[in-house]
Amino acid sequence: MKAYIKERTLQLAEHISQTEDTIRRTAQIFNLSKSTVHNDLSKRLRKVDEKKYEEVKKILDKNFEEKHIRGGQSTKKKYLQNRECER
Repeated sequence: MKAYIKERTLQLAEHISQTEDTIRRTAQIFNLSKSTVHNDLSKRLRKVDEKKYEEVKKILDKNFEEKHIRGGQSTKKKYLQNRECER
């Protein structure tokens, strides 16, 4: 693995550990694709730092379980804003 990929993977893992952001939000912050962030955190990180991988995996699993709740909240907010604009 190239040094810059290893460094990027560790930076992404540290960010997720500190902020508990989603993969999508992390990709936006680091200006990367969601696929790159996902591959770095789910495949490469395990080879680089097993302990950090387990920590990040717990956060990502929690985010995945809550995904449908955040989606519902976002949709509700969208329709409430549209209703206010129509008035």
